[in-house]
Amino acid sequence: MASTRDIIRRIKSVKNTKKITQAMELVSAAKMRRAIEAVLATRSYANLSWLTVLNLAEVADRNENLHTLLNPRKEVKKVAIILITSNRGLCGGFNANIISKAVNSIKLHSDVETDCIILGKKGAAINYRYGYNLAAEFEKPDVTNEVEEVIPTARLVINDYLSGKYDKVMLAYTDFISTVKQVPRVKQLLPIDISQKDEYLGVIGSQAGEASTPRFHEGAAMSPEVVSEKQKKHFENREYIFEPSPREVLDEMIPRLVEIQMFQALLESNASEHSARMMAMRNATDAASDMIDDLTLTYNKARQAAITSEIAEIAGGAQALESH
Repeated sequence: MASTRDIIRRIKSVKNTKKITQAMELVSAAKMRRAIEAVLATRSYANLSWLTVLNLAEVADRNENLHTLLNPRKEVKKVAIILITSNRGLCGGFNANIISKAVNSIKLHSDVETDCIILGKKGAAINYRYGYNLAAEFEKPDVTNEVEEVIPTARLVINDYLSGKYDKVMLAYTDFISTVKQVPRVKQLLPIDISQKDEYLGVIGSQAGEASTPRFHEGAAMSPEVVSEKQKKHFENREYIFEPSPREVLDEMIPRLVEIQMFQALLESNASEHSARMMAMRNATDAASDMIDDLTLTYNKARQAAITSEIAEIAGGAQALESH
């Protein structure tokens, strides 16, 4: 058994660690609240923007060929995947889960070359751990407030797609379901598939075939069936006049749609990251409390054993004196 001095030293060390994890939990909780507010404030806009562009694209396509960003390539030779992770660790399995999801997606395209574009420093693990090529790295703020923060990334992938460098662009992010549940997702960002029926690009927070999950009532994500119904109801029997032309209107709107979808995915990932870190720090604090209790019990046992030993020695010495 360790000495009482060693046990006291360990108890003090664990208490200091507990103070740190408690402070980190409070900081993460504050950031999480702001991130959740941002997610709820933009979900409805992201969904409606997708419905609007989807409907305009279908109307415009009656008279013209599909827009370049809507037209899938006949042959996929090179794929890019945008990976959103955190800048720091101590957030449980947040980064490991989304990186694993991205790696599994890349393996589905094992016959084509894949480039990784990362937002968040921890995403570099996909290069040094799995060996996939990093085409670009962008800084990711801990708290995202403006869509301008994703515009450089969006413009890069749009230009590369239009130039033919990539034939498909995927987006890997973590969907915020609740404080205790975050789900890694991989979505096709480009080309935008207007015929997609099972999973809509604009439906941040849902997945095809997945039962509806209880979520925040405000700004909650819509299932594909709800999206389809809302689209029919909202845009039914409406006529559009395009000025100056359908192609020029879509040239302006579709890139904005890509930016909005990336922005919403970044908000979802930020809310998931801070939730995961808060829960990880809370679990660490609870574990530290349990460890302090166990060490205190061990200390009391060691102290009692030392006292008992001293009493036994005193009694033995007294008995020896009496025998003489």
